[in-house]
Amino acid sequence: MPLPDPDLRRSWLFGPGADAAAHAAMLASGADALIVDLEDFTPPTRRAEARALLAGWVTRCREVGCIAAVRINHLEHADGPADLAAAMAARPDVIAYPMAEHAEQLRALDGAVAQSEATLGLPAGGVELLPVCETALGVVDVRRIVAASPRIRCALLGAEDLANDLCAERGPDAVELDHARRRFVLECRAARVEPIDAPYTFSDVDGAVREAAYARRLGYRSKSLVRPEHAAALNAVFTPDEATLRHARAVVQAFDAARARGEERALVDGLWVEVPTVRNARRVLERAKRLRGLA
Repeated sequence: MPLPDPDLRRSWLFGPGADAAAHAAMLASGADALIVDLEDFTPPTRRAEARALLAGWVTRCREVGCIAAVRINHLEHADGPADLAAAMAARPDVIAYPMAEHAEQLRALDGAVAQSEATLGLPAGGVELLPVCETALGVVDVRRIVAASPRIRCALLGAEDLANDLCAERGPDAVELDHARRRFVLECRAARVEPIDAPYTFSDVDGAVREAAYARRLGYRSKSLVRPEHAAALNAVFTPDEATLRHARAVVQAFDAARARGEERALVDGLWVEVPTVRNARRVLERAKRLRGLA
């Protein structure tokens, strides 16, 4: 079954690889995509245990209708090849790659995944790659990174590792990540891949919603997260509500009426609506229709 379009994957939830109870919470969260993390979220001594859980976990993801992703360690890391072999044997939808900084990393991963697909008899090109850009270099070079493989349809912005790499003071208002967040969405849009906003790593739901609403204003349509209880609220942020849809319809109707009268633009709620604005309104309406089709 084909995966939902990248702009419909509103929430990407990270969770530990070796914790079955955490897997159950992830599966019940309602997040659109689940990322079992064999890197930072799994202690090295428990990675073999985590790999053994992957096949059953991917099966359960399919049962609840969410995207199954696995974040492996770097292929140059001692655990990387074993992570990838176990992940591919479990037949996930997405392989996530941490600390993505160079196109060569993703080209090597593409080749290794293609070889596994051939060995396992999987459809060629069926597994997507997700670079996680969580260093300064990864953010500024994201266009080169995502051009490394046609398997890449999204890229994910890091938070904690990025703040560390910037020598920045971390806070709930995320001022320290603001430039990176703005640059990342710009670079990803230029590269024609879907940007996934950085996770809100504090515990409160209200803060997660505020940050998601701000990211949406910048152009993000999805966000990563680390708390299962945040998923429903973030899905709501990235789903056009009725007020948004009413406004979009009003923009389209007013513009179409103005054009029918031979006028070049229309005034709606104090805004002069021109061609780019109506295109955006139509995009909102069309995306809402596709989201309803997934419900």
